[in-house]
Amino acid sequence: METNNHQIVDYDLVLDEKFGKIGTPEREKSEEKARAYYASQILSEARRESGMTQNELARRVGMTRAQIAKIENGTVEPGVGLFYRIVGELGLRVDIVRPL
Repeated sequence: METNNHQIVDYDLVLDEKFGKIGTPEREKSEEKARAYYASQILSEARRESGMTQNELARRVGMTRAQIAKIENGTVEPGVGLFYRIVGELGLRVDIVRPL
């Protein structure tokens, strides 16, 4: 791994070393987990910014506070329908676009 004064020059090498090369099952799994965690943090931040409690969000989408907490900490990934309900209650939107 190339470094310059203890700074990473090629982060892809770090990811390859830790999670496997792009396209390997190990790398795909780690990237999927990272995307799920990132999404959970967006939901959590949006809920807090709206002033809504986990209990209130849970009530609005028909869940328990514990289930919302698990989604927000990345332990559980909601299904598509539930994800869209949560997004809607938080005043967010999801755009699905085709790459150019």
